Amino acid sequence: MKIPFNIPPHIQKEEAYIAQAIANKKLSGEGAFNKKCVEWFKENLRCPLAVITPSCTSALEMAMVLADIGPGDEVIMPSFTFTSTANVVALYGATPVFVDVDPATMNISVSAIEKAITSKTKVIMPVHYAGVGCEMDKIMDLANPRGILVVEDAAQGIFASYKNKALGAWGHMAAFSFHETKNIVCGEGGALIINDAKLVARAEIVRDKGTNRQQFLNGQVDKYTWQDKGSSYLQSELATAFLYAQLENGQMITQKRLDRWKQYHQAFAGLEKSGQLTRMTIPADCKANAHIYYFLTNTADERSILWGYLKEKGIQATFHYVPLHSAPAGQKFSRTAGPMTVTDDQSARLLRMPLYYSLSEQEAQYVIDTVNEFYRGRS
Repeated sequence: MKIPFNIPPHIQKEEAYIAQAIANKKLSGEGAFNKKCVEWFKENLRCPLAVITPSCTSALEMAMVLADIGPGDEVIMPSFTFTSTANVVALYGATPVFVDVDPATMNISVSAIEKAITSKTKVIMPVHYAGVGCEMDKIMDLANPRGILVVEDAAQGIFASYKNKALGAWGHMAAFSFHETKNIVCGEGGALIINDAKLVARAEIVRDKGTNRQQFLNGQVDKYTWQDKGSSYLQSELATAFLYAQLENGQMITQKRLDRWKQYHQAFAGLEKSGQLTRMTIPADCKANAHIYYFLTNTADERSILWGYLKEKGIQATFHYVPLHSAPAGQKFSRTAGPMTVTDDQSARLLRMPLYYSLSEQEAQYVIDTVNEFYRGRS
């Protein structure tokens, strides 16, 4: 049996919506499906503005423009994240400041954030790893009195929440990903959520290549001109048609992933009890979305051996991020604040199991049986 790590979800409505978009004769980023996606986020996250972008990376770039970061500014983030989180900071000449993660969740440590704050700190960027929410109330309590902006990297966080509030609805801004590896997809895509009403007017200019085109379309001015820094941050109508079909069915997609997540979690309880691995943890305050199922092996060498064993059996399990503080660009453009003990240790032992919308119960059981076979052979 061959089990890939990921297969993008497809629920059979995407083609009809794409055909409708073509029939509407409006394919750029301001068509009917783009507006439907924007309204979905405004309704579900209670935000004043959402911008559907070509990628999560471009959403984070737009957030950095709105935050006015530049040389001399610092942005606090975990080192255990994708390159885009740090790259968008370095791109504008500011410094990513890496801090350690919580061993229970692999999310940014609140105490490490507090110790890392300086007079140069302009933004805190928590990353909701595996669709498990960071401690956003505590992070906002650190940021707001100091005038620090919070930009949630919610790339993995769609349909997840913390303390009954959706991920992406906590920070001043938030970015989602709809890359084909995510729960909800459109091939390549993202969204920037604006939760701070004071940022809305400027965001409308930044998304439209720095022009006041939205004011022109609203009849507020008789022509539009270059007003500010900006770029082309709108997603095409064909991609948003695909995306809207998935958003409409997002609860169903999420539930099917949760079913397989629970199957893994229950099945590996015995291995954890016997001390052979450590399962991932979902805190009581979090409602996760089953973006990732991972566990920690006891050693880095054991992870490599298990990964190879699964590969031989046709199962594509995967590691995850190489901590950015140890990467060449991380050493060139960033700095660390405090020890990175948990990040270094657990990133070397973390292994992700295949998990996707169409993964069947039988296929997941084959993965489970193969992992159990491996550990039986080592006991």
